[in-house]
Amino acid sequence: MSFSIKLNERNVDEERLLDDLHNVAKQLGKNTVSRIEYNELGNFSSTTFLRRFGSWFNALEKAGLEKSRTPMNLSDDELLNNIKNVWQQLGRQPKYGEMKSPLSLYSVSTYDKRFGGWNRSLVLFSEWIQSDDSDNDGSIIGDQSKNIEQIEQGAIEHKTKREISDRLRFRILMRDGFTCKSCGASPTKTLGVELHVDHIVPWSLGGETEEGNLQAKCAQCNLGKGNAFSV
Repeated sequence: MSFSIKLNERNVDEERLLDDLHNVAKQLGKNTVSRIEYNELGNFSSTTFLRRFGSWFNALEKAGLEKSRTPMNLSDDELLNNIKNVWQQLGRQPKYGEMKSPLSLYSVSTYDKRFGGWNRSLVLFSEWIQSDDSDNDGSIIGDQSKNIEQIEQGAIEHKTKREISDRLRFRILMRDGFTCKSCGASPTKTLGVELHVDHIVPWSLGGETEEGNLQAKCAQCNLGKGNAFSV
């Protein structure tokens, strides 16, 4: 049985290192390389680049490549949005040990370092998910006879945007227990169930994009509803 090994090389010239970095980028078909990717495909160790160039970013810049995304330069919004996505996949609050690949894009240690612990991360997430002040949380239905009259005249005036923001969508799903309000389907019960957030009074009939006029619907119930009122 044969196998290959990588021997550490000392005093490798800068040109060879940068050429090898370019070769790995070419194999990957992109204009950046992470340390993990390089260690898998490169001829040297990524630590060699750290010693030679001071940092991985410096090596990428020296090679004319784009800086790869790492937990060091991720924004708070990206990290908190990842919690939202994991929460939606599970249909419940994620546990400390669940924040790992493939469910989570970032490890829990990233949250520990950035926010000072997982509990603190959850507190900040709660504040972040509630902070979308572009949404109105009033009551819905209003005077439908007035809406119908406005529809006929082609003059409906909305006080909210039609698009449902990601944060508002998440709040509705959490409020409704990640369960379709029509048929009770839920990803926590059946694998593959896709949940939407839908206007109860349709936007085209004067309904607003606010919590009282939104509810969780599975894809099957929502797409079959058309332009009718949700029930």
